[in-house]
Amino acid sequence: MIRRRLAASASLALGAVLALAACAGTSDEGDPGIGSAAADGIYPVTVTDMAGNEVTIDSADSVVVTDNRLFQLVSDWGIELSAAPRTLMSDNNPMVDDESILDTGSHGEPDFEQVVAAAPDLIVNGYRYQDHASDMQAAAPDAAFVDMTNDDLSVDEYLIESVTLLGEIFGKEDQAQSAIDDFHAAIEDAKSAYDPEVSVMGLVTSGNEIRYASPADGRGASIFFELVGLTPALEAEGSSNDQGDDISIEAIAQANADFLLVLDRDAAFAADQEVTPAMELINGSAALESVPAVQNEAIYVMPGDFYLTEDIIAYTTVLEGLADSFGSL
Repeated sequence: MIRRRLAASASLALGAVLALAACAGTSDEGDPGIGSAAADGIYPVTVTDMAGNEVTIDSADSVVVTDNRLFQLVSDWGIELSAAPRTLMSDNNPMVDDESILDTGSHGEPDFEQVVAAAPDLIVNGYRYQDHASDMQAAAPDAAFVDMTNDDLSVDEYLIESVTLLGEIFGKEDQAQSAIDDFHAAIEDAKSAYDPEVSVMGLVTSGNEIRYASPADGRGASIFFELVGLTPALEAEGSSNDQGDDISIEAIAQANADFLLVLDRDAAFAADQEVTPAMELINGSAALESVPAVQNEAIYVMPGDFYLTEDIIAYTTVLEGLADSFGSL
């Protein structure tokens, strides 16, 4: 299972946030936008969130979503947001440049004033923002608060349950089921295309370095070992470190993997820094030139925004890519 906890300190004094919240609650200025689900008349609705809390949502006229694993679905389903950490959105998401959505900033330096200004009646909070739950609630004490955090679930369990919950929240149950069906179909296609005789290694490229990702809990690759039943080329201990694990390039080469599954972590930030793409790093490595996967061009690099999205759509895309890649070996 992949685990991720990112701790960050709040940069705004809660006293100031609460004062602003009080002002926002009595002001008629501004239009935070109308959530599309509100127009469907589905509220009030009561759901059980991922943390096991029963939450009654009376309305969704102003919605804040902070969990980056939900952004693409929110966009695809036509759900309008008042505020969100647009800083954490993929460049491929049309909401990233929508300035009508107040930007709450990264989890490292969240801007709770934007939450106050949005005056939300619904907050869907989680993942990189999970450690800011109390601050989010303090900024909008009257909002229904849906916690998307459950670290006891495997990645695939979490994907299915969180997407189901999102559908319940916004009256998009059919769309949620369609995304889940696509995910299951992609798993089966990848399994059918894969030959267990093919050994696979997960890699993470970060900081212009090639690093190992453990099949048990490595960032990016490990869930696919579990879902598809991939045969590891190397089973050294690792971690969920988002930049991979410090196993020598020589040890990686000696494993003689038939196939490489690669997370290019830097691709998500390529516009902000000078980085070498994963394929260039791997093909340019003298230590890896005799590895069967490199010689046979049996390498699959996850989509460039995978590190930012990590949603059910991204996982489905990778599974479909693996099915195509395995089918052509």
